[in-house]
Amino acid sequence: MSSTDSLSYMERARRALIFALDVQDKETALRLVEELKEHVGVFKIGLQLFTKEGPELVKRVIGEGSEVFLDLKLHDIPATVERAAAAAAELGVSMMTVHTGEGVKIVKAALRGAKVVTSDNLREPLVLGVTVLTSISESELPGLGFEENIQVLVSRRASLAVNGGCRGLVCSPNEVAALRKMVGRDVKLVVPGVRPHWVAVKGDDQARKSTPREVIMKGGDYVVVGRPIRDHARPVVGAAGIREELAGAFADGEAS
Repeated sequence: MSSTDSLSYMERARRALIFALDVQDKETALRLVEELKEHVGVFKIGLQLFTKEGPELVKRVIGEGSEVFLDLKLHDIPATVERAAAAAAELGVSMMTVHTGEGVKIVKAALRGAKVVTSDNLREPLVLGVTVLTSISESELPGLGFEENIQVLVSRRASLAVNGGCRGLVCSPNEVAALRKMVGRDVKLVVPGVRPHWVAVKGDDQARKSTPREVIMKGGDYVVVGRPIRDHARPVVGAAGIREELAGAFADGEAS
């Protein structure tokens, strides 16, 4: 029995829930971390918040006992990506992202950087290869210079990343089942574009989305949720509801 198998469904659900801290400032971010950490396993800090508040916010969230997913989607020359990944690892983040669109050299550079952990009490973060952004729709691909469909493009980029040593991928809900079959259980699948059935997001920019339950049943490991929790009248209620939905999916998945 693995350590994951021995966890309760509710604890597995908490660990699988990533909340996107897409807010304006550190005060709002830290308030939400304190409010939601009972139900959320990982807090995602992206470009907006990191650009404004920087590494100190990452340290504060980790200092509160929470895990951080630093989602900067590293995309530059290999030397720069390697140094940036090393800096993120030294902060103590649990996850980080790198674009796969520029080839395996960039992925390998991020992996090399992530191994540079200067403190003995820090573990190497999970480097996640970003395949195709969930805001991209099938109809946009020809204009971006791609002749293949999204499924083929995602599979090709995922294969490149995994063959380069990546042990995690970011993909939309639409690609989870195919990728799980392709990469097996050893590669973690992190899935944004997740919307509970009871939420309608105004002006939603996610073109490829699904419910938390559907993602888990298809083989996803983590779901990334932002606005359905952040914009809820009571964010903690929204987070608790999603956690319960995830727990039910884990239970049903084992029973099937």
